[in-house]
Amino acid sequence: MRNRIIQEKAVTTIDRRTVIATGALALAGAAAQTGAAEAKAAPKPVFSVAMTTIPIVGERDVFPVRRIYCIGRNYAAHAIERGSDPTREPPFFFQKPTDAIQNVPVGVVADHPYPSLTKNYHHEVELVAALKSGGTDIAPEHALDHVYGYALGLDMTRRDLQNEMSAQKKPWEIGKSFDHAAVLGPIHPVSKVGHLTKGAISLAINGKVRQESDLSKMIWSVAEQISKLSEAFELKAGDIIYSGTPENVGPVVKGDVLLCKLETLPDMSIRIV
Repeated sequence: MRNRIIQEKAVTTIDRRTVIATGALALAGAAAQTGAAEAKAAPKPVFSVAMTTIPIVGERDVFPVRRIYCIGRNYAAHAIERGSDPTREPPFFFQKPTDAIQNVPVGVVADHPYPSLTKNYHHEVELVAALKSGGTDIAPEHALDHVYGYALGLDMTRRDLQNEMSAQKKPWEIGKSFDHAAVLGPIHPVSKVGHLTKGAISLAINGKVRQESDLSKMIWSVAEQISKLSEAFELKAGDIIYSGTPENVGPVVKGDVLLCKLETLPDMSIRIV
């Protein structure tokens, strides 16, 4: 009798262990199947799209670009030459696609293709601010805290197309947003160059100066531009801002060599091909 009771307890113990082990295996199997199903169901891109980046001086890392903002008519003399009253006009902005960027290494004269559809292709030399953070409704006094660094840039413009669209009261994106329309040199971190609020800026073509001014003559400072932009958009890390061009913008033709200068930064140069 005693032996039979011991045998029954042993069988019960074995059965319980079997049930627990079997249940655990079943749960593990179900979890694995669920994980596999979720992994299988996870969406994936049908093709890859390259990220646009900008080299950073003295760094192996690169700056990833999220959006390109540009301010229009931000030097009084340029506003006047474009038929605007700089004393009354509030700041306005437009955008370029990120893949319009053409990176120009320091010390290199980079080939820049003359674009299609235009017969009046213009240069616009500018300071470019690159953001490391952002937000909405940023106060001007805190705006520069979001700047990672600065670069020297060219906002290239198909002026005839821009003027035609403007005359028809249509968007003039076609005049500003095209391949290679956002030329710029590498980014210089604020930690190395500080904030660029003043300094000579110029552009020469084939050795003859065309544009010449000072950053201090901006109508809206970089800090004010960031603040104004953040009223309309949530700014984020990776945004860059072309901060406006001085007066005397003008046409270029194939064969022209453009030399851009900005005090404290290395020169930038392209050849129109």
